[in-house]
Amino acid sequence: MSTLRLALLTDQYELTMVSAALQDGTADRRCVFEVFSRRLPAGRRYGVVAGTGRLVEMIRDFRFDPAEIDFLRRTGVADERAAQWLADYRFTGDVDGYAEGELFFPGSPILTVSGTFAECVVLETLVLSVLNHDCAIAAAAARMVTAARGRALIEMGSRRAHEEAAVAAARSAYLAGFRFTSNLAAGQRYGIPTAGTAAHAFTLLHDDERAAFASQVATLGKDTTLLVDTYDIAQGIRNAIAVAGPELRAVRIDSGDLAVIAQQSRELLDSLGATETKIIVSGDLDEYAIASLAAEPVDMYGAGTAVVTGSGAPTAGLVYKLVEVEGRPVVKRSEHKATIGGRKVAVRRHKPTGTATEEVIVPQGVPDRQANDRLLQQSYVVSGEPVALPTLDQSREHLRQCLISIPWEGLKLSAGDPAVPVTVVPAT
Repeated sequence: MSTLRLALLTDQYELTMVSAALQDGTADRRCVFEVFSRRLPAGRRYGVVAGTGRLVEMIRDFRFDPAEIDFLRRTGVADERAAQWLADYRFTGDVDGYAEGELFFPGSPILTVSGTFAECVVLETLVLSVLNHDCAIAAAAARMVTAARGRALIEMGSRRAHEEAAVAAARSAYLAGFRFTSNLAAGQRYGIPTAGTAAHAFTLLHDDERAAFASQVATLGKDTTLLVDTYDIAQGIRNAIAVAGPELRAVRIDSGDLAVIAQQSRELLDSLGATETKIIVSGDLDEYAIASLAAEPVDMYGAGTAVVTGSGAPTAGLVYKLVEVEGRPVVKRSEHKATIGGRKVAVRRHKPTGTATEEVIVPQGVPDRQANDRLLQQSYVVSGEPVALPTLDQSREHLRQCLISIPWEGLKLSAGDPAVPVTVVPAT
């Protein structure tokens, strides 16, 4: 984490609600909050749960220090009673939810936070800021992985995002199936394989292209990638092979009509004897651009801006709503923003072949379990203490299996219905 502390990464109304609830005696009422989306972003057929591993650590460390308490007092955000309560804050409730890497659909209760009203409500903004960002990135990245059809992808969007958002985005992209990131902080924190060699500036620094390539090969060896489009791509490839020989691992092309250039580059490399030299393409790629290159001789894609911005959907549209108070379901009836009361339990229903057919959600009860049903929720925090969580690589594999399980139509990039329908049924 950065040096910025967590407690004030929140909205003021959460603390004013705490003040009022402490004053009127409702702060300790046992409550259940749920995180869900009312709809998927336009054109999307599924969402991807991501960020819960990060969030659990943040909830564990969520504290107000003396300087923050003093600020809240001075500004009148918290009265004296609330200030004392916040100074002693520790989350002692429970957090349950869908596994990282799980798919979700409109209405899916992907996270459930239960405890007293006061201790749960102060987490609203933190929960939503983490999940809305990470889920959006993971869903976009998963679409790119599908479009790549087994070819490798490298996440390289750090320069297009806030410095901390860039690290979180790299984590979500790796969860979604990207093979590498260029972000070294993500490599250190999460063990994600990193990759990177040189930019156009390195070529321009030298007297000519060959000198730049010779320097890079002398330092990194032939198992490197040479950027060949600073000047003329065809001559750049000739220079690369002349310097490194046909054992050069890869060339990268970052501009131009990539479909045409990839074909021409493959032919040129083969004619120079570099039949094993790979072609990496980059330059404002999104899932649609990647899909358009499916028939071309491309070996790896580098994607940046589209990844870290959610490829046009920078938020997952998740909300954090109170659904139960002291065991009693509560319902918001606002037009277009109504909620379903009661704590939900969800299962994914499958055919014997493993194909998902339906998600069934039961408020205040348990589903009538059938063969091949899979319970979707698991414990993350019990009585304030985090439980053992899957590793990032395990979550990555979980998502891969989930994407295999949905009907083929659900993987299309075109707009359409959610990949799996959601049914809310009465408690049994």
